[in-house]
Amino acid sequence: MEETGNKKTEPAAGNALRNPLKGLFNYQWMLSNIPFFLFLSLLAVLYIANGHMADKTMRRINATTVELKELQYEYKTLKSEVMFKSEEVQMVKATEPLGLKVVKEMPQRLQQEKKP
Repeated sequence: MEETGNKKTEPAAGNALRNPLKGLFNYQWMLSNIPFFLFLSLLAVLYIANGHMADKTMRRINATTVELKELQYEYKTLKSEVMFKSEEVQMVKATEPLGLKVVKEMPQRLQQEKKP
């Protein structure tokens, strides 16, 4: 009988040596660590959400930068057009169809007579 007893105990001891983590992942251990697993899950969800928000923010920053550059180009273009059109020669050309001309005479100053 000792041999049959030894045969039964040896395979059990062999299984324990082959799989040392089997005792670690049992039902009781899983139940006692559910709050920790939920905490880890929450951290994973927050990490993923943070990554998405960062990507979204970067896209908005890039779009705003592109829009700002376009507005700067438009501003410079309009400014150069205004500077060009405000030159005296361009003003004379623009007012010729209206019949306005540049006066060559000096303006006269009108003075009010003083009453005694």
